[in-house]
Amino acid sequence: MKRLVVGITGASGAIYAARALQFLRDETSIEVDVVFSKTGRVVWQHEIGTDPSAYGYRIWNPGDFTAPFASGSARVDGMLVVPCSVGSAARIAHGLSTDLVGRAADVMLKERRPLVLVVRETPFSLIHLRNLTQLAEAGAVVMPASPGFYHQPKTIEELVDHLVARCFDRLGIDNELFRRWSGLGEADGD
Repeated sequence: MKRLVVGITGASGAIYAARALQFLRDETSIEVDVVFSKTGRVVWQHEIGTDPSAYGYRIWNPGDFTAPFASGSARVDGMLVVPCSVGSAARIAHGLSTDLVGRAADVMLKERRPLVLVVRETPFSLIHLRNLTQLAEAGAVVMPASPGFYHQPKTIEELVDHLVARCFDRLGIDNELFRRWSGLGEADGD
């Protein structure tokens, strides 16, 4: 069984986290632990308005450093931070484990396990860009919340699915959440 940590921080974009949790709920081969930052819970309430415990996952307190995934000896296959505020990204980039989201991300980096950060901010300042570069150099996948349009989405949900699917691709989780690119036509034979 694959084990995944989903961190949810205080950037706008809780819809991405909600869709990821919804998809993962139906994946019986994936065990999921969820941790919100303090502000992440506030943004979730504002943007989603539902109780996140309804998804059926264990939700860890952001100050609970006794969670299994706070240690590198725990068997965890990857972490998705969605959305990831630039403040959270900065703390992760500099190894400041001020909450369980940061500590779990730090563990992913030090153990060389997949860490996908869905950064939701615009525009980026030079400080943000340097922090994101540092994260990429440390092994994280920095994935700004920038959905594609080549699959010709008709709804917001289809835009969300595109980004969530791409996150799962980085984590090695099979999915068919959107129509993948297959080219524009047949090859000429040239």
